[in-house]
Amino acid sequence: MTDLRDLYQEVILDHNKSPHNYREMPDATRLALGNNPLCGDKLKLYVRIEGDRIADVAFQGSGCAISKASASIMTDSVKGKSLAEAETLYGKFHDLLTGPPDVKADGAGLGKLAVFSGVREFPARVKCATLAWHTLETILKGQEAIASTE
Repeated sequence: MTDLRDLYQEVILDHNKSPHNYREMPDATRLALGNNPLCGDKLKLYVRIEGDRIADVAFQGSGCAISKASASIMTDSVKGKSLAEAETLYGKFHDLLTGPPDVKADGAGLGKLAVFSGVREFPARVKCATLAWHTLETILKGQEAIASTE
């Protein structure tokens, strides 16, 4: 478990310090806002969809290290994927973080996202890790509302 926790801390700190795809995207075809009132995390997610693929994705915002790192890795993970693949990845990630605590977390097929499996041990942090994903879900469903973890 120590190795996983060390990896988790290293990945979170790295993506918090130097988040990938952290920028404004003027040519985005969809935009959504996300808010986690419990922690104060706020996120603006930009997605450029071409056909049925996520051609580009970026984010801006402020929040805790877990929130920012999750958004950073999420953008890397969904870029180039079809909308259906992104939806499937959302479901797998959500299940990883919200599964029963007595069942071992299964990060199969999640790549780097699997490092977030430890978050499920800290229920208050689950909302931080899933904010960007709820915001993406809003975009995938074509909704105009502000995504919230509440």
